[in-house]
Amino acid sequence: MSPTTSSESDRLAARFAAWKRSGRRALIPYITAGYPDRTATAGLLAAFVRAGADVIELGVPFSDPVADGPTIQRSSQRALEGGVTLPWVLETLAAFRAHCDVPVVLFSYLNPILRLGEDRFIAEAVAAGADGVLVTDLPLGADVALERTLECSELALVRLIAPTTPAQRAAAIAARAQGFLYYIARTGVTGATAYIRDALPAEIRALRAVTRVPIAVGFGISTPAQAARLAGIADGVVVGSALIDALDRGGPHAAERLLRAMRTAMDTSSAAG
Repeated sequence: MSPTTSSESDRLAARFAAWKRSGRRALIPYITAGYPDRTATAGLLAAFVRAGADVIELGVPFSDPVADGPTIQRSSQRALEGGVTLPWVLETLAAFRAHCDVPVVLFSYLNPILRLGEDRFIAEAVAAGADGVLVTDLPLGADVALERTLECSELALVRLIAPTTPAQRAAAIAARAQGFLYYIARTGVTGATAYIRDALPAEIRALRAVTRVPIAVGFGISTPAQAARLAGIADGVVVGSALIDALDRGGPHAAERLLRAMRTAMDTSSAAG
């Protein structure tokens, strides 16, 4: 696979294209593996599938999650205290993959991957059934050799772009994107918010002009109404902190209800558009 994988040969991007042709926008829930405990993850993954998830972001807990707000920080710390490791996350993914083909993107910081070893990580992630990886603290150009290794693997290397990213750099990131681009809806760390910035639609339109892969939007998406609005302008909607908050308030059923409500709102919005 070449580092400049196009959407035509990228199996994750191809799924987005098929959903878009059918009028569907991808719903992408995030969960920290091993939260609230190691017995819960398998059931939560199944619940997300029932609720209509198109792609699942499976978070690898890390001790210093600098891009994440208090909700995901708390979930990571608790998972680590419960003994969750990257090999355990991959074992859990393999068990899920044995009975479900919903795409899974591993959401990780760099240190757990380096500790395991990049070659071993790639081999075991592919064997477990991962479709992609998003390395939060591996910006474009930070480690050229590692980026090339990931780009040439069977994992799609999902890239992040922020509202503060200069246009020229955003174009450079977009040119190297695989799977989908993760556009950060706001500045700051993750966490549920009550509003979507008015400038967001124009920013996504500008990004479409420089990329051939789908664009998913995350950071702060917390309500069905927000998900529906974003479904009209993006190819996918990522929800994380709001799901974990719902899980904390009412358990797995509450998280599933929230995700199902988002799915319904997104589908209604797409049908109306």
